[in-house]
Amino acid sequence: MKANQLLKNLVLTELESAVSSYLTKHKIDLPLTEFKIRIEYSRDEKFGDYSSPFALENKSILKLNPKEIAEGVLSEIKNETLFEFVTFSPPGFINFRIRSQFLIQYTNQVMSPMVTFAKTDEKQSILLEFVSANPTGPMNIVSARSAAYGDALANLLLSLGHTVKREFYVNDYGNQVYLLGVAVLLRIFEEKGEKISFQEDESEESVFTLIEKRILPKESYRGEYIRDIAKEVLSNKTKSIQVEEWIQNKNWDECIHDLSKYAVEYNLSRQKEDLKLFGVHFDQFFSERSLHEAGDVENVPTLLKKEDVSTIDGKLHFLSTQYGDDKDRVIRREDGRPTYLMADIAYHFDKYKRGFTKLIDIWGPDHYGYIARLKGAVLSFGKSNDSFLILIAQQVNLIENKEKVKMSKRLGIFQTMRDLLSYLGKNGKDVGRYFFLMRSSDAPLDFDLDLAKDESDKNPVFYIQYAHARICSIFRELQISIADWSIPKEVSGDCFQSEERLRLLFWVARFQEEVYDTATNLEPHRLTNYLQSLSKAFTKFYSHKDNRIKEKQGEEREQLLLLILFTKRAIASGLELLGISSPEKMSKEDESNT
Repeated sequence: MKANQLLKNLVLTELESAVSSYLTKHKIDLPLTEFKIRIEYSRDEKFGDYSSPFALENKSILKLNPKEIAEGVLSEIKNETLFEFVTFSPPGFINFRIRSQFLIQYTNQVMSPMVTFAKTDEKQSILLEFVSANPTGPMNIVSARSAAYGDALANLLLSLGHTVKREFYVNDYGNQVYLLGVAVLLRIFEEKGEKISFQEDESEESVFTLIEKRILPKESYRGEYIRDIAKEVLSNKTKSIQVEEWIQNKNWDECIHDLSKYAVEYNLSRQKEDLKLFGVHFDQFFSERSLHEAGDVENVPTLLKKEDVSTIDGKLHFLSTQYGDDKDRVIRREDGRPTYLMADIAYHFDKYKRGFTKLIDIWGPDHYGYIARLKGAVLSFGKSNDSFLILIAQQVNLIENKEKVKMSKRLGIFQTMRDLLSYLGKNGKDVGRYFFLMRSSDAPLDFDLDLAKDESDKNPVFYIQYAHARICSIFRELQISIADWSIPKEVSGDCFQSEERLRLLFWVARFQEEVYDTATNLEPHRLTNYLQSLSKAFTKFYSHKDNRIKEKQGEEREQLLLLILFTKRAIASGLELLGISSPEKMSKEDESNT
């Protein structure tokens, strides 16, 4: 299915044709490109399905009042097969009601025998990097939001026809990882019965001196999960790590190196388990260490334009101010060690080297300041600005009993993805993913734990799933197998004249364009909003006594079954794109109005 075949684009084509005729008739010698011509959903359904503010938005160009323009354009619209009516409403809107016969035939075309999606004309090879949580501890709630967002986004981009690979970047190199090893070592001492303390103030003492004094450095990690790693190291499971020999010889550097490596593997394995529980799959986990070992990080200065690199005070700088950054950035320190930025530049160059034409990164809320410098680097090594997109998954506030729950990763006082899934119980994956997706990702999210635990239809994801399950129950009660049921050969709009039936039919018919708009705008929350509205339209249809399908006969019964079958397919396909299940049975679904 092509994008120009979407229902709203068919309406747009008719409007453009009418505007062209209007301009010709009134001898207005201006091309259509000079005008703003667009279609939107009607703000009030009583006026129609779609609306256009053409008359209001172009009154200055045409130098006429909006009512006169709208009525002039309206008179040029002749397509009676597509439209039930086209009307004017103040202050200058042209309103379109789609004919029910066209709606059911269109819906049958795009929803049978299976759901089809509109494809983009410009297909790309996309690398979508998301989550990429530091392997220094359990995955937190913001990472969970990023996981839900990234995975749904990948599904949506695939629906457009793009090639999409999901990637997790493992930051397994550098000072953070080193400090992780230090924390594990101190906890090993503690597990062996020694008393340790925590550094509270800045100190000039070296890490090795602090280890000798059994003091955990202030910038290291204090969470209880470090104890678990220490216990694993002391168990027989890690025979390759010679703890007693290290401690006896005080070989702290080798000790920390091996403990860091083990701790990273330990944490990453549990992050992978969490992602699996959350229904998130990655095509690759890419190691930062591999870039260093291959020499790719050291090679970065040769990738950037010569005029973009300069040595200042003994440090090598990337002159990122030339690309909108607030200051130039060090990429190699005085002692020769590369900065995180240098590794990130190498990593993104590697992405392009692998043949991807579009890079999309999803970052956490504390990375805004990093955008300009990395986008500048991409431009410096010769890639276009629109080939690299950075999206932000904003902060999540957990709300319980109407109060915010405090979180702190470094101190170990924080809620992990696993904590959340465990709290939500058997429905954790579906509820968690839906709640993370039902608001725009670039806005902070208040995650209402009490509502998320509610298993009634007050919970928005259950409301949608109940609608799907109720449709399945109707077919069961009528003893009709959905898989084997033969769709009527002739589809008619005659049975869809009542308000509830017509509204539900329209909401189903616009499924493809809702998915297309959601995918092209990279905004999964649009799809959650649509599924809520579709389910609400079904509930209104389902609750009306005139729609008790069991009491119907002949063509009317067949057409109503067809309508709810297409509703089911839209709900199931929409939820699948979001990574959420569509159960056929739920506790409330047998409150039947069949």
